Amino acid sequence: MSPQAHPTGLGARMSRMSLPLPNRMLSRCLAALLAVGGATTVHAQVTVDGAWVRATVPNQSATGAFMRLTAQKDVVLTGASSAVADIVEVHEMWLDKDIMRMRPADRVPLKAGQTIELKSGGLHIMMMDLKRQIKAGERVPLTLSFMAADGSVSTVNATATAGFAPPTR
Repeated sequence: MSPQAHPTGLGARMSRMSLPLPNRMLSRCLAALLAVGGATTVHAQVTVDGAWVRATVPNQSATGAFMRLTAQKDVVLTGASSAVADIVEVHEMWLDKDIMRMRPADRVPLKAGQTIELKSGGLHIMMMDLKRQIKAGERVPLTLSFMAADGSVSTVNATATAGFAPPTR
């Protein structure tokens, strides 16, 4: 068989190696672990601290999630999702001539080593079209999406505790 007839992917190159079968399997497993290890490193670039979600009353359709985010390298928070809401967006609030305004914030930059706080009255995660009531003490899953300067996208999974006030530090 000519060299052009062989596939050129990593698995194909590894299968052409002249190693005994157990060593080929070990090589494939190591390659898979290295690939997974790289993905884990990307996920570890942002830490989430003090995550909480405002508990709701029956039939309430929206709530907010709040937390502190610290990035190990420059990234941009680009979005969020949760299993408990159909719509989850990063929002910003500000006071404009004694009127509180709010709008989606498509991109929130995080500088390496700095912590930003998502809090009531400022940047926060808005959860809308809730699928059910969020009760105090409940643990709510959140997934935050980030983009690095090189365009790579990563996610961080967090669990926020529901309450009517922020947790004490």
